[in-house]
Amino acid sequence: MIALMIAVFLIGYACIALEHPLKVNKAAPALIIGVLTWVIYITMGDGDVHQTIHLLQENLGETSETLFFLLAAMTIVEAVDSHSGFSVLTNIITTRSKVKLLWIICLLTFFMSAVLDNLTTTIVMIALLRKLVADKETRWTLVGAVVIAANAGGAWSPIGDVTTIMLWIGGQISAVNIMGAILVPSFVALLVPLIVLSFVLKGEVERPVQETEDIIFTTPKIQMGMLCLGVLMLVLVPPFKMTTHLPPYMGMLLGLGIVWIVTEVLHRRRARSIRNRLTIESVMRKVDVPTIFFFLGILTAVGALASAGILKEFSTWLDAVTDKNIYVINLTIGVLSSIVDNVPLVAGAMGMYEISADPLSVYAIDGKFWEMLAYCAGTGGSVLIIGSAAGVAAMGLEKIDFMWYVKRMSLLALSGYFAGALVFWLMR
Repeated sequence: MIALMIAVFLIGYACIALEHPLKVNKAAPALIIGVLTWVIYITMGDGDVHQTIHLLQENLGETSETLFFLLAAMTIVEAVDSHSGFSVLTNIITTRSKVKLLWIICLLTFFMSAVLDNLTTTIVMIALLRKLVADKETRWTLVGAVVIAANAGGAWSPIGDVTTIMLWIGGQISAVNIMGAILVPSFVALLVPLIVLSFVLKGEVERPVQETEDIIFTTPKIQMGMLCLGVLMLVLVPPFKMTTHLPPYMGMLLGLGIVWIVTEVLHRRRARSIRNRLTIESVMRKVDVPTIFFFLGILTAVGALASAGILKEFSTWLDAVTDKNIYVINLTIGVLSSIVDNVPLVAGAMGMYEISADPLSVYAIDGKFWEMLAYCAGTGGSVLIIGSAAGVAAMGLEKIDFMWYVKRMSLLALSGYFAGALVFWLMR
């Protein structure tokens, strides 16, 4: 049974990693392995059927918290974008210096991705760079830096990256602590590539010729209002959890409800054609539902492996090989996340290692293991362009060549990754 479950998981994982060559959305194999691993466990395992179903229900409950959180957050972000809220930020950038533009864009990306998420921030920044930079080589370099900045910025925030969200909802980390523990290492992971690129980029950028203006359906006042409202709803989720002790997804759902009412009231007197573009009902059609199904499938599959005891056995082996060196374990997970998706890697680590009741343990809540896991899984994906959602989005939107990124950006990202890890070690 164990061998078959592992085989199904690895085959499905390979299909997920080869999503682009196979031209099959990664959500499909994720859903299949999520179901098949449980089918194997319940039909071939020697446990009680009712107990197994109970374990499945528990796993679904834990998984649903992450899914509802992401669904609500993605909808809020799409609502802000539909109202051209992000144009408030992009319109203030006027510099033509390549180096200045690099620092402005990357610092803006770093802090935006902590509030939004690394994928959405990357898409917004690419749209901005298309309006600011005509030369493809320069734009690709800046987009590569944006990927590094987005992943670094998402790592230190409890709502900035899916893996950090998982650890926060799972109870391994707390919002305030993770920001204090990971902010500096994450910034160093960005700072090192920025310093190097500052010596590489020379001169000024050439602005592209704008043939047509984008159609804007909102006023500057509404754009600013929606941007402030959306960011406020996202930022208030951690205080909501600390005040009410309710799960984070409850705060995010409350924020979505408020944004929903505001948009309905705001556009109730406008023409139907405009309302159909700006209300939450229409915005939801733009939400990346396949990504939600991908998380559902992969987290369900990892839950089956954990229930069968496979992850526990693997953690015992990993501890023996590394002599329980949490730095080696996490650095390895981070590098692997540049090759395969970081979500199942973090989910696997959460299943392999239990939260310790000993406050002095590295596996305790806010322990060093979980803090470094958040850093490594968040920033390690920048080493390859296929290693993060931000990188994949950049690759698709800008048609960036895989080997170009390897030659121009991978070493920069890797140097920043290890520099940030060194800073974390020195701080702790």
